[in-house]
Amino acid sequence: MTAARVSPRGLAVLLTAAACSWTAAVFCAPMVRGRSPLLASTVDLVGSVVCHQRDERSFHFNGQRLPVCGRCTGLYLAGAIGALIAWRGRGLAPSRPRQLLILAALPTIATIAVEWAGIIDPGNTLRAVAAVALGGAAGWLFVRVLRAEEQPGTCAIIT
Repeated sequence: MTAARVSPRGLAVLLTAAACSWTAAVFCAPMVRGRSPLLASTVDLVGSVVCHQRDERSFHFNGQRLPVCGRCTGLYLAGAIGALIAWRGRGLAPSRPRQLLILAALPTIATIAVEWAGIIDPGNTLRAVAAVALGGAAGWLFVRVLRAEEQPGTCAIIT
């Protein structure tokens, strides 16, 4: 018995749908907590796997904490947007993906460094804004590389 092969395009669609669905769940969980506690608890549980969920480092909506911290909120929102943007134009692989990710990570690294050094507490908004570049670049890059795999004569090897 062999496993069915999923095309790179199918994976790109799945990744985009998952990124958008997770982002929607993060923002909807506080709104449905009273009406659908099981759904909200499930999103909280999934969020706890990838995030510390500290109350003081999380955004609140409708008096309820989002299931992930401010930094993760920025990452996920931008990742979903980046994945959607990656569908525009031809699906060509970027020429320097590692450099793109390193540059995009610098704002997040900077906020973590100043926070750990005790220089400043950047606050939730700055943590989220700093994470936007990394989330957007990662979402765009992953979908774009998968789309490039479908193009005849291209190889989306990360170099």
